Amino acid sequence: MTTARLTRWAALCAAAPLALALTGCGGGDDGAKPSAAPPAASSPTPSPSASADPDAAEKTAVLASYDAMAREQMKAYRKADAKGTDLEKYATTEALGQIRNDLATMKAAGTVVRGELGHETEVTALDMEAQTPTATLSDCVDLSGYETYDVKAKKAVPLPTEQPLRYVMTATAQRWDGRWMVTGIDPQGGEGATC
Repeated sequence: MTTARLTRWAALCAAAPLALALTGCGGGDDGAKPSAAPPAASSPTPSPSASADPDAAEKTAVLASYDAMAREQMKAYRKADAKGTDLEKYATTEALGQIRNDLATMKAAGTVVRGELGHETEVTALDMEAQTPTATLSDCVDLSGYETYDVKAKKAVPLPTEQPLRYVMTATAQRWDGRWMVTGIDPQGGEGATC
């Protein structure tokens, strides 16, 4: 596995989830005096919009499973060993095989992952009608806080010069026995696309 591919693989181990803060703006006149007229009757609470995503709960569950798998993967990459992680709870045999291959490469090279990774993941496809419900995810991976560390030399290994700091990769997941499992990870799934 090339250094660039290893770097992309290690990028999957996604650090902490992004926190998004939503704020609202008031449009009232702060200097306005209260009206002596009784307040107008409040309108009934609107019913959920027909355009609301009926699969929102499933998409949230897919993302939660992916994020949990990525956290466990980061634990493994930090020590180049899957022992003591819960990867099996979130990833299937194929995805685990990919991770284990990376860990073997890292162990042979004497490297571990340090720093943090950023990721912005979204579910790009969801098929709940399939015999085994399936999802496709797109992850914008941010390597700006990522570092490969050579344990023997006790120094950071610089990223290859051709490695973009932000790029798109894909993953797949399936719903097994009521829970989502990551079934495949393609670090080059975005075909070199940056985000």
